[in-house]
Amino acid sequence: MNKPVTTPAAHAMIWQSMRQEVEQLIAGEAILAHFAQSVVLDHPDFEHALASLLSQKLESPILPREYFKRIALHALTDEPSIGDSAREDLVAVCDRDPACNRYSEPFLYYKGYQGLQAYRIAHWLWQHERRDLALFLQGRMSEIFAMDIHPAARIGCGILIDHAHAIVIGETAVVGDNVSMLHEVTLGGTGKDAGDRHPKISSGVLIGAGAKILGNVRIGEGAKIGAGSVVLNDVRSHSTVAGVPARPVGDCSSSQPALDMDHTLDGEESDQP
Repeated sequence: MNKPVTTPAAHAMIWQSMRQEVEQLIAGEAILAHFAQSVVLDHPDFEHALASLLSQKLESPILPREYFKRIALHALTDEPSIGDSAREDLVAVCDRDPACNRYSEPFLYYKGYQGLQAYRIAHWLWQHERRDLALFLQGRMSEIFAMDIHPAARIGCGILIDHAHAIVIGETAVVGDNVSMLHEVTLGGTGKDAGDRHPKISSGVLIGAGAKILGNVRIGEGAKIGAGSVVLNDVRSHSTVAGVPARPVGDCSSSQPALDMDHTLDGEESDQP
């Protein structure tokens, strides 16, 4: 995956903005004061806040809050790109989701954002041969966030998983940078095939709600997958596919549809008599 492009100055601005937003939240909604204080204002930086948030969400009798928090902080310290990617994801949500008006909103409330960051910790565990703990965390993420992302999958930065319910991403799937997907998307296999068996999603791809992309297929850069489609073959770059099974319906009017979030089917007007 490419390294995040947000600058250190932008990183500092995001954290400062989050703190200011949370101070305003507390002033206006006292019942959330303890929650907001404990996951943002009590911490010296973004990484500590993220570890605290995830530990509160994912704690269990088997994985107590403080133990998980130590794991998350270890991962964030050992691999700074995890925190960088988490900021990139935050910016992606705020830029692409018209319902989001503050950096603090996805951080505090959006399960798509939170589940993706939990995956990043699980992926770090998987890479460091703590695979049973990574798989336990995968199961816990599925229970809490309704997202099932295998910790071995490789996912870039600047990712928007909007609504996020019933997201499935398989073990050998690869997702590039600046990808947007909606709820009920599956990046899955086609059966009992072993080995490299899951989709490869290039940068800038937009995947509509309910789309199923199955098998070791490649979705080219800047492609658009229509809602409800079933994709079983490669999709060329900057094209739009839709249907069951999915077929080309035109070329994308945008070079990066994931950033525009326009789910209309390019070329559909030209197919009319």
